[in-house]
Amino acid sequence: MSLYLTKRAFVGAGVVLAGALALSAQTFAQGAASFPNKPIRVIVPFGAGGGNDIFARLVMAKLTEQTGTQVVIENRPAAGGRVAADYVAKSTPDGYTIFVGASGVMSIATAVFPNLPYHPTKSFIPLTMTASFPLIMIANNDIPAKTVKDMVAYAKANPAKSNYGTTSPAFTMATELLKLKSGMPAVLVPLKSSAEMVQCVTRGDCSIALVDTPPAVPQIKDGRVRALAVTGSERSSLLPDVPSMTEAGFPDVNTRLWSGFFAPAATPPDIAAKLEGMLRKAIADKSVTERLNSMAVTPGGGSSAEFRKMIDADIEAYVGVMKAANLKFN
Repeated sequence: MSLYLTKRAFVGAGVVLAGALALSAQTFAQGAASFPNKPIRVIVPFGAGGGNDIFARLVMAKLTEQTGTQVVIENRPAAGGRVAADYVAKSTPDGYTIFVGASGVMSIATAVFPNLPYHPTKSFIPLTMTASFPLIMIANNDIPAKTVKDMVAYAKANPAKSNYGTTSPAFTMATELLKLKSGMPAVLVPLKSSAEMVQCVTRGDCSIALVDTPPAVPQIKDGRVRALAVTGSERSSLLPDVPSMTEAGFPDVNTRLWSGFFAPAATPPDIAAKLEGMLRKAIADKSVTERLNSMAVTPGGGSSAEFRKMIDADIEAYVGVMKAANLKFN
C-alpha cells in the first residue's frame, strides 16, 4: 500500500511539473510577443549633454516615434561609467533596463582594469552599435598654439599651466598616448561629461582636451575653442580645415571611439532580438543617420553578432596599446 501511494504521488508530481514547465514556456512566449508593455529604462553612464547622451536621446526619440514605446533615460555618471555598467549588468534581465555603453567603459576599461566586475561581451548582450567617431583635440583660445606641435612646445615651456579634461579611460588613454608620443606634460582634470570637457577648455580651466565631436563642433565653429587636430589619418567633413593627427605629425594617436546599446547577458534571446531589431530600425531611419552625420560621426546599426566581434577585437587591440605604451591607470 505504502509503495503504491508513493508511486502515485511521484506520477502526480511529474504531471504537475510538466504542466508548470509548459505554462512557463507559454508565459515566456507571451512575454516576448508583448514586449515591450511598459517603459524601458536607458542608463547613460555620463552626464547630460555629452556625445553618448546625445546619441541615446536621438535614437530613443525615434524608437518611441516608431513603436510608441515609452523610454526613460537616466544619467548615472560615476567612475568613468563603470558603476553604471556594473549596475545594469546585475539588473533584472527582462529587456526593460538597457545600457548605453561607450568604448571607454566597455572595451578600453576591460583592457585597463584587470579586476573589472563586468565584461562587455560576457556580462552583456551587445545589441547594436549606434555610432563611431574620432576625437578632436581642442585648446583654449588664450594659449598661443595653432598646431599640435605648438601646443606640445607651449606645454613643455609652461608645465604648471598644462592640463587636460577627461571623463573616462577612453579620453584619458587617447591623451596619455599623445603625451607619450610627444613628450608633452599635462595633468589630468577629472570631469563628468564631454560637454564639461569643452566648457573646461572654453573657460581656461583646462588647457586642452581630446573630446568627441558632438559637443565640440558647435563650440569650434563659434570660435569659443580652437581645434588643433582630429585623431586618426582622415580629416572631419565638418572641420575640413583641421588637420588629422597623422598630418600633424602624430600618426600613432589614432583613437576612434564608439557608442552602442547593451542588455544584461541573461536577457531572453527573443526579447534581446526584438530590442536589437527596434534599435537597428531607429538608427537606420534617414533623419537619425543625417543627424549623426551632421555631428561628424559614422552611423552604426549593424547586427549584434558584428558588434560583439568588433568589441572582442577592440579589447585585444587596446591591451596591445597598453603594453606597447606602458600606460598605467589607477
